[in-house]
Amino acid sequence: MNLNGKIIVIDDDREDLEVIQEVFDIVIRKNDYTNEVLTFNNGEDALKFLTDTPDSPFLIVSDINMPRLNGFEIRRIIFDNPVLRDKCVPYVFLTTSGDNTEFMKKSYELSVQGYFTKPNDYADYEQLLTDIVRYWKVAKIANRI
Repeated sequence: MNLNGKIIVIDDDREDLEVIQEVFDIVIRKNDYTNEVLTFNNGEDALKFLTDTPDSPFLIVSDINMPRLNGFEIRRIIFDNPVLRDKCVPYVFLTTSGDNTEFMKKSYELSVQGYFTKPNDYADYEQLLTDIVRYWKVAKIANRI
């Protein structure tokens, strides 16, 4: 994990992507972080970027319900790819699926590092993303590559 690496956001909803980008920009600015946020509206483009970049991103934030490749499929591909898996990039879901027990169970079976519901309130969104980033900024993870 690269503490100053990119934050990858994958969500097919344009409005959600804009809100997440805006809130991450605020969180980064308020905390003097240097991370860049890259947004992808589909899993294929995100996977291509992750495969092609030699860098290790800081964090991946993904929706679950998306066409073509859903969040579970993206996570499975990353988890099954030794090069991507060894980058040790934390992978969290940020979804409207809420308390869907089946989704939560499947998420943790895929070794995701977090399952969060998208807040409806802007201040709650900022607090959630602040907490997620702050946690991963202090967590100790050793890259294997």
